[in-house]
Amino acid sequence: MHRLGAVSREPFPEVSVPRQLPRPRLRSTAAVFTTLSALAATSLITGPSVAEPFSSLPCALKRTDAHHSEGLDTWNTAYPRPDRALDAVMVFLSFPDWVPMSSPAELAADHFPVTSDYFHRASYGRFTLRAHPLKRWVRMPKPSTAYAIQRDWNTEDRATYLRDALDAADAQVDFSRYDVVYFVADPDAPGVDSDATKVVNLDEPLHADGADIRRVVTVFEQHPPDRLVLAHETGHVFDLPDLYRRPADGKGDWDTHVGDWDLMGSQFGLAPDLFAWHKWKLGWLEPSQVVCVAEGAPPARLTLEPLAAGPGAPVGGIPGVPGFGLGHGAKLAVVRTGTGTALAFEVRGPIGNDHGACRAGILVYRVRSGAESGRGPVEVVDAHPGTEACWADSVYPPLADAPVTVGESFTVPGEDVRVHVEERTVTGTWTMSITA
Repeated sequence: MHRLGAVSREPFPEVSVPRQLPRPRLRSTAAVFTTLSALAATSLITGPSVAEPFSSLPCALKRTDAHHSEGLDTWNTAYPRPDRALDAVMVFLSFPDWVPMSSPAELAADHFPVTSDYFHRASYGRFTLRAHPLKRWVRMPKPSTAYAIQRDWNTEDRATYLRDALDAADAQVDFSRYDVVYFVADPDAPGVDSDATKVVNLDEPLHADGADIRRVVTVFEQHPPDRLVLAHETGHVFDLPDLYRRPADGKGDWDTHVGDWDLMGSQFGLAPDLFAWHKWKLGWLEPSQVVCVAEGAPPARLTLEPLAAGPGAPVGGIPGVPGFGLGHGAKLAVVRTGTGTALAFEVRGPIGNDHGACRAGILVYRVRSGAESGRGPVEVVDAHPGTEACWADSVYPPLADAPVTVGESFTVPGEDVRVHVEERTVTGTWTMSITA
C-alpha cells in the first residue's frame, strides 16, 4: 500500500537541458540555436535534510541552502550517494487512448546501457547503475490527454499522474528494492509531451512497499530520445545542479556558462564528462587527487592527469597507447577565492566520455556554492575569448577552445591567479604552475 506525498509549488523550478536545433550556416550572437526543453527538473527539496561530513580539505566550499549547492563539506542525505551500486526500476506506462507502437524493451534500449556506461566511465568504475526494466506495459487508468502533461506541469495534474502510476505499478513492482525510479510514458500517446521529462522531488515522500520514494524521474522522451538525456536527469537524482544559463525571456543562448564541458550543462556537449568538482562531490575522487593551492603562497608546480583517464587509459584517446599508471594521480587543483567561491583547474581532452572534445588543455572554471541550480553555480573561464572552435558541432563554440594549452600562460580575469602550462608528458599527464 502507498499514499501520495504532498507536492508543493517549487520556488526555483529547474529547467533541464535545452534541446538542440540544427545549426544554421551563419552564426549570430543574437541567434537562438536551442529551444527550451521541457525537460524540467522540478526540485522541491532545497536544503540538506541531514548533512553527513564529507570533505575536510581547506578548499572544499561549505554547503549552503542553495538548491543543489556545490558545497562539498557535507553530503545531503536526502539524495542517494552514487559511490556504490544502485538499482533503478523502469516502469513503462501505456494509456487507454493509444496502442503502443514501441515495446518496453525498445524504450529501455534507448537509455541503457548508454546511461550506465556513461556513469561507469565517469566514476572510474566506482559507481554502477543497474537498470531493471519491466518487460510489459503498465496500463494507466486515464487517457494520456487527461493528465495535461506539459513542461510547466500543473501541480495537481502532476500529482494525479504520480498517484495513478504508482497505483498501477504497485502490483508488479516491489519499490523497496530500488534506489531510483523511472516512470517512462508511451512516447507516441497523444497526450504525451516530449518536453516534459523531469525529476520530481517531493517534500513529503511517496510510500510504497514500506519504502519512502523521495524523487521520481518522469520520462516522456521521444523514440529515439535526446542523447544522454537520462544521464542528465539522473545527475539531478544525485544532487547535481543544472549548469546552463537560463535566459529570463527564454530567448538567447543557453550554453554560455559551461558550453560543452559538463553533462549538467548540455546533454549534446562534445566533452560531457562531469567536472572534477562534481566527481569530488560524488565521492569518485580521493582527497589525494585534489590539490589545494593557497592564495599568497609561492607558485605551486604540479602535475595533473586527464580528468577522464582511468587505470590504463589511452594517451590522447589513442587505442593501444596506454598511459603508465594513469588513474590514481591528482586530477583537480583548487584555489579558494572567497567564503563561497573557488577556481578549479583540470585537464580535459579526447578521452572516455570526452572523446569528442575538440581542444585539450587545462580547463579553468569558477564555482559558487551559494548559487542556485540553473543560476550559474559553475562558469567556465575562457582562456581564448577572441576565438572559437568546432563551430559545426559545439553547443557553444566560443567556449570550445577555452582550455589553456602547452606553452600558454593565463591570468584569470578579476582574480590575481595565473596558470602556466609547461608540458604534456609522454605518459599523458600535464605539468603546470599556479600562482595565487
